[in-house]
Amino acid sequence: MNLDLAWDDFRLVKAIADHDGLTGAAAALGVNHSTVFRRLGQIEEQVGLQLFERRKTGYVATAAGVEMAALAGRVEEDVAAFSRRLAGRDVAPSGEVRVTTTDTLYLNLLLPIFAAFRTLHPAIRLDIVIGNQALNLSKRDADVAIRASDAPAETLVGRRLATLTWAIYGRTGDTAKPAEGEPPASLFARDWVALGDQLGHLKAARYVRDKVAPERIALKSSAVLGLAEAVEQGLGIGPLPCFIADQRPTLARLLPPDPDFSTGLWILTHPDIRNAPRVRAFMDFVGGELAKKRGLIEGTG
Repeated sequence: MNLDLAWDDFRLVKAIADHDGLTGAAAALGVNHSTVFRRLGQIEEQVGLQLFERRKTGYVATAAGVEMAALAGRVEEDVAAFSRRLAGRDVAPSGEVRVTTTDTLYLNLLLPIFAAFRTLHPAIRLDIVIGNQALNLSKRDADVAIRASDAPAETLVGRRLATLTWAIYGRTGDTAKPAEGEPPASLFARDWVALGDQLGHLKAARYVRDKVAPERIALKSSAVLGLAEAVEQGLGIGPLPCFIADQRPTLARLLPPDPDFSTGLWILTHPDIRNAPRVRAFMDFVGGELAKKRGLIEGTG
């Protein structure tokens, strides 16, 4: 038995364990399937033990495989922590800040703020990662997150900037609001646009799913981006974030903002880099500018 193992051997075993098979591991490591298969065989020969059971449903780690993958995970965490500590020792507001946010916030709220920040801090470069899935700030997938959330991770630090509100909107001039005190049932007989199943967990998506008959939903979208345009095109009425719809004179509220749709808007980072000059400068500036737009974000003007 030859136990002269390299770090790449541990990474490979962890990747197979994380993805339950060779295909996902190969994609994660940027190599082909046959390379992973060959290297796993070589590693098992080195350690003299089977690291995975080959099943129809995928690869299941044995006790030795679990221990090897766990060790690789601990090393990755240690390396990530060391990287964060180094990043937190920057001495001047310069370098790169990697920011994760959603396409909706980026295009309708954040881009002018980022432009103003760059004017003030030209030595800081911005790397913007767009997506609806939260990245892992502990592993340095991003330095700062600007997101809507009701329960941000307890391991992060930052502040709640505002309450992000939604309301039901239609095209200006061709839709009538329910009369004062009248229940909104008349709205449910109209055509609607709605969020698709990918965002079905959002409160606004659940509202349409619970209140509107499926045959009245003219369009579903896998992203919030584009829903306002769909309403403007006359495809239907629907729930929209107030900070998007209230900036468009072609759209009008049919109902007041619904508190049940609301979520907090947060700016967050990891404690290890919160005092890095570039991160602190970014969070202070962007947080302050977003706070100035609280009325727009909360739908109060």
